[in-house]
Amino acid sequence: MPLRYVLLETGRQLRNVRAMVFTFAVPVVMLLVFGAAFGSQRDPGTGLQYLVVTTLQMASYGAMMAALSQAFAIVNERSLGWNRQLRVTPLSGWAFMVSKVIAAMAFAGMSIVVTVLVATIGMGASLDPVRWLAAGVGIWCGVVPFALIAILIGQFAKPAFAQPLFMVVFMGLAILGGLWVPLSVMPAWMGNVAHLLPSYWLNRMGQMGAGATGTAGMLEPALVLTGWAVLLAVVIIWRYRRDAARQ
Repeated sequence: MPLRYVLLETGRQLRNVRAMVFTFAVPVVMLLVFGAAFGSQRDPGTGLQYLVVTTLQMASYGAMMAALSQAFAIVNERSLGWNRQLRVTPLSGWAFMVSKVIAAMAFAGMSIVVTVLVATIGMGASLDPVRWLAAGVGIWCGVVPFALIAILIGQFAKPAFAQPLFMVVFMGLAILGGLWVPLSVMPAWMGNVAHLLPSYWLNRMGQMGAGATGTAGMLEPALVLTGWAVLLAVVIIWRYRRDAARQ
């Protein structure tokens, strides 16, 4: 995989200052609102402080937003013919996909760090440092399927429909996946729907890393998210190769 292309993609993501500010600000504002509302009470579903639960939700929310937001760049690249140029180079479908994922993970990692720092330093969220690290790394690794979803949106969506499609996917994953409000205080049917979505398992990855109650630990969410990643990767590479064969 050409290292230069990976660095180019990562640098392009990190130079988008407006996107970075928005991606960092929204989870922090929601953390300040929801975290203050629930305070230091214990969430019966996880056994964790509500403030910690909210922090993990907002860290997952921000990381997911960071990963999905690259869909717009891919749509623009496709409309300008950049993807056609890439397909006539030695860059493989696998290398194209991995470069986008690495760039998304760099962006998402920064969002996670900002959210956790605000919660711990500014709001007094209490958790063992090792648990914070495990939760943060778990969420960061779990971002991969969302970066792949962004690539799929970028491959299939037309420029005029990219933003509406992004909002439907993003808001659906955030709300139904339980990233806004703990599922323990929501109707039972939402919990059933949430288990079908990768956003639920992204949040669950962070919760289990933080020491939430449960017997499977981080293994169960890791396996589910890996399954999502493999399925999405197969579709992306198939699409890339099919388009390359048309050139």
